This record gives sequence, C-alpha cells and structure tokens, in this order.
Amino acid sequence: MQYRNLAWLVLSLTLSISAHAATALPEKKVVTAVPEVKSAETIVTTVCSACHGMDGNSVITTNPKLAGQHPEYLVKQLTEFKAGKRANAVMSGMAAMLSDEDMKNLAVYFSGQKLTLGQTKTNGQGSLGEKIYRGGIAANNLPACASCHGPTGAGLPKQFPRLGGQHADYTLAQLRTFRTGERANAPMMMTIAAKMTDAEMSAVADYVQGLR
Repeated sequence: MQYRNLAWLVLSLTLSISAHAATALPEKKVVTAVPEVKSAETIVTTVCSACHGMDGNSVITTNPKLAGQHPEYLVKQLTEFKAGKRANAVMSGMAAMLSDEDMKNLAVYFSGQKLTLGQTKTNGQGSLGEKIYRGGIAANNLPACASCHGPTGAGLPKQFPRLGGQHADYTLAQLRTFRTGERANAPMMMTIAAKMTDAEMSAVADYVQGLR
C-alpha cells in the first residue's frame, strides 16, 4: 500500500510539472514579413506613376505595363537597374533611391493590380505573329515564345515574365535592344532576338499585345 501511494505521488508531481512547463513556455510563432503596401503607394505616387500609372497600366506605350507582373521578375529588374546590369539611364536613377525592402514592396503592389488588356492591330489568328509566338521558326531554330511565356502570355513565376497585354511598342523596343546587346541581362533573349528580323519582331509584339 505504501509503495502504491508513493508511485501515485510521483506520477501526480510529474504531470503537474509537465502542465506547468507547457503553460510557462508557449509555442513560438513564426513571424513573416508583410509587405508595406502604404509605403509602396507613397513611392508609386511620387516616383512611378508618372511613367507607369498609379495602377501599373501605363498610358505611354513605350513604358511597360507593370500591373499583374510576377513580383519576382519586378524585383529582379529593379535590382539589375540599380546594379547597372540592365542599362537604362532613367530607371537606373530611380532604382538607385530604392532599398531592397522598397523593391519588394513595389513588386507586391504592382503584381496585385489588375492588368488592362490590349488589342492586336493586324496580327490576330493565322498571322505571322501568332505563327512565331506559338510555333517559332524551324528554319532558323527560333523557338516558340509560348514555350517559356505560355499560350496566353501569362509567363511563369520566378522564371519568365508575363507578356500578355503588354504594349507592342515596348515589347518591340526590348526585342531590338536584346538584339543589339544594349539590354544584356537576359542571355537567352539576346540569342533569340538575334535570329529575328524587324518584321518578325513587330508581328510578335503586336500579337502579344492582344493576348489574354
């Protein structure tokens, strides 16, 4: 009987200590950084909106639409503008003022905006633009744009940017700078652009503008 009482006392003390420890040491919570949307809005208002619009849908067709773009792509471009890896006098100056946190906040802000879709002018179904975008040109080993950017131009997060709905003027300008080497931050695109004529670039850019 004495041994039984002693065992019961030891068990009771053990349970009491365990319960106290659980109460005294609450489970740690993982805290994740939340993008500061308000901070991003301030930067957009004072810096970005003049060229890209407050909602990322630029009305100047030589400036890219940023709305709906993958945040990883936007951070990469801003980082490379700041570092000089992507050459652009205006954007390099703008990016120089941004911290890494600013870039992430802006990327989340613009990626969350609704993209205003565009219309193709002449390169619709059955056009040269569609042919190249969807099938490439086998004769000169030009791959289909859709193989990386998707059939609707939605791109692939962390790898390839969204193209669907982008201004044709902007897309055409980028293809040309890839070909000349003025834009050198995407070796794959430099190789692809080098195989394209001006007419082919224009056709693809027009087709991309109408993708949805």
